Amino acid sequence: MYNEITLEKGLYNITGKSFTEALRELDPDEGYVGTDLEGLDAYERQLKRFDIKVSGPGSDRVEKFFSTTQSAVLFPEYVRRCIKAGMDSASVLGYIVAANTRTDGVDYRGISLTESDAGGEVTVVAAGTELPYTTVTNAASAVAVSKYGRQIKAVYEVIRKQRLDLFGVILKSVGAKVSGIINNAAAKVLSDSVEPSETAAASIAYADLAGFWAKLPSRNMSAMLVSPTMLANILTLDEMGDCTGDQSGVITTPFGVKLVKCPGLADDTVIGVDGSAALEAVFASDVIVDSDKLISTQIDSIAFSVSVGFAKIYPDAVAVMKLKTA
Repeated sequence: MYNEITLEKGLYNITGKSFTEALRELDPDEGYVGTDLEGLDAYERQLKRFDIKVSGPGSDRVEKFFSTTQSAVLFPEYVRRCIKAGMDSASVLGYIVAANTRTDGVDYRGISLTESDAGGEVTVVAAGTELPYTTVTNAASAVAVSKYGRQIKAVYEVIRKQRLDLFGVILKSVGAKVSGIINNAAAKVLSDSVEPSETAAASIAYADLAGFWAKLPSRNMSAMLVSPTMLANILTLDEMGDCTGDQSGVITTPFGVKLVKCPGLADDTVIGVDGSAALEAVFASDVIVDSDKLISTQIDSIAFSVSVGFAKIYPDAVAVMKLKTA
């Protein structure tokens, strides 16, 4: 049972397994089907074991994690989860990445695709003639996997009395900041080597959006990345009056394309993608925190990082539009 497991920092250092996965092997989720603990993962069951409340008005203080040597082992995973939640909340990758790849190296060589009938009409194949084909080869250059991260300078004496609810907000905010930098890196890869089209005037019009949607004739443009300023300008258009949105700032246009806010993007630029074919994300790591330091109370900073790179899959799944120069 979950309350009989011995927690030790070595659970963070098992090759190929996250802390939660290591816990799950010791305490399988299947054992809780039909019980009050169904729906909690192995880590959440440990929080319950030590009566640590991480959110809500009754949340505990940071020092609650350090009540025992075993409960202290749970703190790095709390930090990692908060940071990851912040990164996910600010990420645009879910709208533009078609495939996620894991690698153990610092670079990665993907694939290159060429089509014999690229740009041509789709026609019936006459009897006895060769079928159109797609050639798959190694990419000419490797995808560089870059490290993104940040430090939070805070000694234990400063944070120990803070409520976990508030401390979690800080961690999520820092995670979101790093996610914004990763969004910019993905947008740069998408727009590289793409010849942009231009709007009819120096300001955006609904006709520009509709025409831009047609710029991927063989693809289904599913999302447009825009800066907050560009998004605000688009929302003033009369035709956008009945559009729906959500709390993440994603707006669905009348023709079904999602407008995704990307704060690092230039205010005069729109990037349109077919999210099912445009981009590959290559991860060399998930979010990593310095678990050894966080398990002790000799904390002087909290450092985290994630390693990721990007590569275009189908170049014809991306289009770029810029405002006409005044």
